[in-house]
Amino acid sequence: MAVTEIMTWTFYEETEIPKEIEDVLVQGEEAQIAYKTIRDVAVVTNKRFIIADKQGITGKKVEVYTIPFKSIIMYSSENGGKLDFNAEIELWTKAGKLKLNVNKKVDIRKLDRIIGEYIL
Repeated sequence: MAVTEIMTWTFYEETEIPKEIEDVLVQGEEAQIAYKTIRDVAVVTNKRFIIADKQGITGKKVEVYTIPFKSIIMYSSENGGKLDFNAEIELWTKAGKLKLNVNKKVDIRKLDRIIGEYIL
């Protein structure tokens, strides 16, 4: 049975954790790391991925995606080769498969360890 890929994001580089993330964190949740995406930022906490997706020409409309670690059934990581600019992390969740393209500026193994720490 094939699993449908439902979303893809690209993490370009590590960045500062935005202060406004505190507004959406639940009790006991702590932001661990943040990454620049195409138009916004993705934050990895000890409980989930929080990925903001600015929409429209002005980017004033923002859709926020949450991927709880408890929904991840399996994941894989692939480091980029000499000719491949991006590494990849695929997350199989209860809702479907998600793909994270990871730019060569991002330490794929650091992100891999963070995911492993919270889902295993």
